[in-house]
This record gives sequence, structure tokens and C-alpha cells, in this order.
Amino acid sequence: MNVLIFGASGMVGQGALREALAARDVALVKTVGRSPNGQQHPKLRDLVLDDMWDYSEVEDELRDFDACFFCLGTSSSGKKEAEYTRTTYELTLAAATTLVRLNPQMVFVYVSAAGADTSEKGKLMWARVRGKTENALLQLPFRGVYMFRPGMIEPLDGIKSKTAAYRVFYSLTKPVLPLLRKLMPAHVLSTAIIGQAMLAAVRHGAPKRILETGDINALGGGAKK
Repeated sequence: MNVLIFGASGMVGQGALREALAARDVALVKTVGRSPNGQQHPKLRDLVLDDMWDYSEVEDELRDFDACFFCLGTSSSGKKEAEYTRTTYELTLAAATTLVRLNPQMVFVYVSAAGADTSEKGKLMWARVRGKTENALLQLPFRGVYMFRPGMIEPLDGIKSKTAAYRVFYSLTKPVLPLLRKLMPAHVLSTAIIGQAMLAAVRHGAPKRILETGDINALGGGAKK
């Protein structure tokens, strides 16, 4: 299969990239972002864009893909709803509507967040915007569309968050995260499990379209990791 990954420099995106490159049935991985991902691999290609809302000039680079792992996200901290909507809802839909036209048989996996509000009426701004994004994506006629809602994530294989506060948090909790993941599989994931779950969704589908932490763990074979 050929796989597109948006946000491959983030913590979840790094995990998705690592698992996709290691998979025998993945022939090509293309990352899409504002800068090169900095890795070298025979399967790997970069698509660098300044404008992540406009794909009209690069459509030929986005054809013939079987899957898209959309791991691109931004914090809502300090943002008003209009700004967060643009960088979350509008950016995601700009990519997804282009891809569904070019690759209608694609499986699209969107990394949302635990607590996303699909009623779009809750008090938390970020949750409403995430829910609105999920609702719009679920209406698109891809072969498969899956919303991943991870909770706490254990970074493996040397993967680090780009956010300084998260790096501090993970350095402090590193000794206990493996134990927490085993004891609380409905609440704690690893970057490897998320990547494996994404690949499984493409290969075999998933039992539901919105997957919470426990569902992702089960789909990615969490008990084996």
C-alpha cells in the first residue's frame, strides 16, 4: 500500500511513520508538511508545502494513495475559536476534500483527541471544534474513515514530543508509563500501538468509526506490545 502522513514530525506522526516504514506491505510513505521530516529511507518521500490549505498545485503528488494518516494538530492554548477552527477544522477539511476526490478508495485516519464533542454544543471550545471536524470527515465518501481519540500516550523508540511541556511531563512519567499502559489499556496507549492500529484499519477495517483509547489498543494489538 501507499501511505500519506500529515504531521509526521509530531509525536503520534513519528510513531505512524516508523510503523509504516517497517511494514512489509507498505511500498511508499509520503510525508506532507511545512518542512522536510529529516529522515532517510528507501520507501520515504517528502512533500513540503508553505500553504497547507491549498493543494491545487500538487495534486499529482497526492494521487494513487491507499491511506492517509492525518496526525497534524495544534494546541488550542491562547487561541480564539475562529483561529483554532482555521488551524484544525479548515486545514483538515482542505486536505481531506482534495484527497477524497483524488483517491476515493482511500482509508482516512484522523487523529482527534479524547473528549472531542460531536454534539458541537459543549462548553469546551477545542472539543467542539474537534467534534465538528470529526462530523465533517465522517460525511466524506472515502472507502473508510476512522476517528482516533487517544488519551495518554507513551512515546517509544526514542520518539519525543515537539512541545516542551509535554517533553518534561514524559521525562517525569517515563518510569511508570509502561506499567500504567498494562494496567489501564483503556486510558494509555503507545506510539507504536497507534501506528499499528492505523495500519490495521487500512488492512482490515475497524469495528467502529470513532475509536477511543481502548478501541485503538485492541485494534493495534496492545496486549502484545
